Amino acid sequence: MGKPTGFMEFARQDRTYAPAADRITHFDEFVIPLDGSDLRVQGARCMDCGIPYCHTGCPVNNLIPDWNDMVYRSDWQDAADVLHSTNNFPEFTGRICPAPCEASCTLNLDDAPVTIKTIEYSIVEKAWDEGWIQPAIAPHKSGKRVAVVGSGPAGLACAQQLARAGHAVKVYEKQNRIGGLLRYGIPDFKMDKRVIDRRMGQMKAEGVQFHSNTHIGVDIPARKLVDEFHAVVLTGGSEHPRDLDVPGREFSGVHFAMDFLRQNNHRVQGDETAEEEQILATDKHVLVIGGGDTGSDCIGTSIRQGAASVTQVEILPQPPVKEDKGLTWPNWPDKMRTSSSQEEGCERMWSVATKEFLSDDEGKVRAVCCVRVDWSKDETGGWVMSEIEGSEFELKADLVTLAMGFVHPLHEGMLAELKVELDNRGNVKGETDGDRAYKTSIDGIFSAGDMRRGQSLVVWAIREGRQCARAVDIYLTGSSELPR
Repeated sequence: MGKPTGFMEFARQDRTYAPAADRITHFDEFVIPLDGSDLRVQGARCMDCGIPYCHTGCPVNNLIPDWNDMVYRSDWQDAADVLHSTNNFPEFTGRICPAPCEASCTLNLDDAPVTIKTIEYSIVEKAWDEGWIQPAIAPHKSGKRVAVVGSGPAGLACAQQLARAGHAVKVYEKQNRIGGLLRYGIPDFKMDKRVIDRRMGQMKAEGVQFHSNTHIGVDIPARKLVDEFHAVVLTGGSEHPRDLDVPGREFSGVHFAMDFLRQNNHRVQGDETAEEEQILATDKHVLVIGGGDTGSDCIGTSIRQGAASVTQVEILPQPPVKEDKGLTWPNWPDKMRTSSSQEEGCERMWSVATKEFLSDDEGKVRAVCCVRVDWSKDETGGWVMSEIEGSEFELKADLVTLAMGFVHPLHEGMLAELKVELDNRGNVKGETDGDRAYKTSIDGIFSAGDMRRGQSLVVWAIREGRQCARAVDIYLTGSSELPR
């Protein structure tokens, strides 16, 4: 694929960012794309691998070498067609996917993988600019009705595939706008929400009907959907956050990260928020507890709101700067990564546990008591954490965001009413293969995405939404031409 000797002739080149001093003044996207000639060169670097591990490194199994070669040969429209054959929304993944495909690239053995994510982003944006992305309207209608609950990437992918198979699809979303986590969990500086609106226009033309401000299990009984539709698909998120049970958790100024991010995203999009307490980082010392993507988003948002300082603590030890390729490749490695938000100005601390929140006389958080911890293995090989004696210290904090991950979907309301079986982690129980693929314990009800698999990546949600659509199509008609 690409130029046979391209990987030896050309160096890796990726997109760049606007200077931090400029980008922290707004919530707009700040990535500077490559031009067409540079992209052709990067496509030329794709090797003719005997086994293209990028295929399996990518959860949606993108045909990466194929469209790399097409970009190299300037066959952009064909590249867009091939890209969309496996991924409904490459504009989402081209912005916010961590690119496990690049970790699996053969050239990553030398730390110079093909810039797959950048090429993906460029293909789909060119396709939109050129008008190549058009509604794919089903030539025949099945007469079957499907309700999709949740409008995140899993729900959107499932809905689009089912509409293209000829089914009448309605998507229900409890928030005021469609998009789920894409809309209100991811800051606009990482993904402009007009990207969602643009794709919704295509989906509406394909027959998908969207219903926002509709909370199934609250506004509408969940059983009503079961009675009125031939199939129901549950694609809500893993919304129950992991809490921190320490003294002072109840103090004002200690919030779940998603509450902070959601409220800010509403503001950026011009919505009036109904919350009594406005969560703002302006002129405050912010402490972010948790070292993942959600924590990183809290950092970037706090900096743009004008925080006095931002500190991020992680209970796990600092990962190595460079992984051992012989042990990890082609799998996703545990290594030191620094996000664009962390680069904008943040102190990062590892192996730190939170012991207590301290407040002022008005019950507002003013500081956090922490302790350094050590990690060692016990006799069974399991990791054990222990506090280091005498290592306690305080961090000044006027605002604390808890970004420690999510446990499972919310059980109250819809899931409790339907009484679908849950797995031992509290997710909706369901398989991904065989006759029971994506089926819940109740006939006619399916589940996909984070609600089924737990907290995960956008690209995994798209994969599950597509595969679930095929399972629903088979359930309704006995067979399916949708891709596996």
